[in-house]
Amino acid sequence: MKHQNIHLIGAPVDCGKRSRGCLMGPDAYRTAGLIEALTDLGHTVTDLGNLAPATVQASDHANDTLYKLEENIGWTQTLSAAAKEAASTAMPIFLGGDHALAAGTVSGMSAHAAATGRPLFVLWLDAHSDFHTLATTTSGNIHGTPVGYFTGRPGFAPFPTVAHPVPPENICMIGLRSVDPAEVAALSQVPMHLVDMRHIDETGISKPLTTFLNRVKAANGMLHVSLDVDFLDPSVAPAVGTTVPGGANAREAHLVMEMLHDAGCVCSLDLVELNPFLDERGRTASLMVDLTASLLGRSVFDRPTHRYT
Repeated sequence: MKHQNIHLIGAPVDCGKRSRGCLMGPDAYRTAGLIEALTDLGHTVTDLGNLAPATVQASDHANDTLYKLEENIGWTQTLSAAAKEAASTAMPIFLGGDHALAAGTVSGMSAHAAATGRPLFVLWLDAHSDFHTLATTTSGNIHGTPVGYFTGRPGFAPFPTVAHPVPPENICMIGLRSVDPAEVAALSQVPMHLVDMRHIDETGISKPLTTFLNRVKAANGMLHVSLDVDFLDPSVAPAVGTTVPGGANAREAHLVMEMLHDAGCVCSLDLVELNPFLDERGRTASLMVDLTASLLGRSVFDRPTHRYT
């Protein structure tokens, strides 16, 4: 197993939606033993603590449903800079926080990849595509827009311009099962690799992931993984405010992580949408920590046994 220098970056983003609780996510991962799990695997782990959003002033937007626009812009600025800086010396793992944080983490990683002369690919493990723009979201919840942002869709002013948008063909979404009509229409116009849960039920989860990983490796690409708690079925991961039945089970999720480790091309990771307020004795946080450990080299033979009764 390759030794990794890992930087943990707390991103207590709780402004991408109106439900509260993701603010507590970063510390829940720490409490669930993330540092110890990765250190036990032989990695060098540095906890950089929790960041705070930059202070910005933005003009009013035509979509008056947008929630906490300025705070979301501030987080995007902060996390983009942090990702670019951390990736130059370590593998950054961003402890969220809601999925709005990916606007910053992925745009920062794309800037880093461009500086190294390699393409960035993104594996989006999520029940939702998050492909809205500021104009198309009807809820006003900006955690539904990060993929639209970092792929360079128009309609994101006054957010910072993405200097190096991620080409849609470099993105694979696995676990989809709740996509709005406006997103379906927009996604039909781009060459993104979309894998919904019916596809997984019919073919299994390894086949589409293998196809995507082969493309990443053939291009000598860098891979950013964005893991949303709601990729998982609520029966195994209840601590998320956007539960959608029919998600990946624990075995499927561990297989994904083990395949990613075997591929050896993951350069950064988001852990998002954990809401400890909704958890059951920390079971979701513990599962997310275990999945991260599988990504970083823990095998099926040495997984810990958790008791929740």
